[in-house]
Amino acid sequence: MANLYEFRIKGQIDPSLSAWLNDLLITHTPDGDSLLSGPVIDQAALHGLLARCRDLGLTLISFNPIESTNPARENTRRLK
Repeated sequence: MANLYEFRIKGQIDPSLSAWLNDLLITHTPDGDSLLSGPVIDQAALHGLLARCRDLGLTLISFNPIESTNPARENTRRLK
């Protein structure tokens, strides 16, 4: 079962990057940052996602596991 994570990125990133970031949901915060959220299947996928953020030159502010509020959503959105 995948764990849900939330990544806070400095600045507003283009939602079209979602596909390259393993289809994580991209939302913009009122303070001008971006949140990436969704399931990460394992540690290897987590490290891969962090590497992609690095490759894009994104500034990672934080990343945290989040509680699932909708178990059905977790099963429909999987990392590739």
